[in-house]
Amino acid sequence: MRMAQEKTLDLVEIAPMAKPPVCKIIDFGKFKYEQQKRDKIQRKNQTVSLLKEIRLHPNTDVHDFEFKLKHAQNFVQEGNKVKVCVMFKGREMAYTDQGESLLKRIIERTEDIAKVESPIKMEGRNMNIILVPASKKQKKS
Repeated sequence: MRMAQEKTLDLVEIAPMAKPPVCKIIDFGKFKYEQQKRDKIQRKNQTVSLLKEIRLHPNTDVHDFEFKLKHAQNFVQEGNKVKVCVMFKGREMAYTDQGESLLKRIIERTEDIAKVESPIKMEGRNMNIILVPASKKQKKS
């Protein structure tokens, strides 16, 4: 403590649980500033993954399917998860096989950039899958 006072610096305990405790003579204000800087850089570099949803119906036409597929591919390339949902209304419940084939086509068309996190499953009147980016390097900045 005397050495720190002579240099007009602070004595900072680095590892209190070590035997003997580890201390350092540094400028505490500068230390806190550098730590805040490191934290800011870490927050800047962390990615937030959003869940985007795309809704289809079992009788979705080819052009509409292609349009929604392109959106799904863009979402995955941006690093987001995509929930693809086929919604059934009324008598469409009889055509769950068409909904399943739509989802399988989406899986086939996005297999190079995305992988399936949750397989095809029915939840009430909706049939869902969740796609996640295949690798972290796909993200565009």
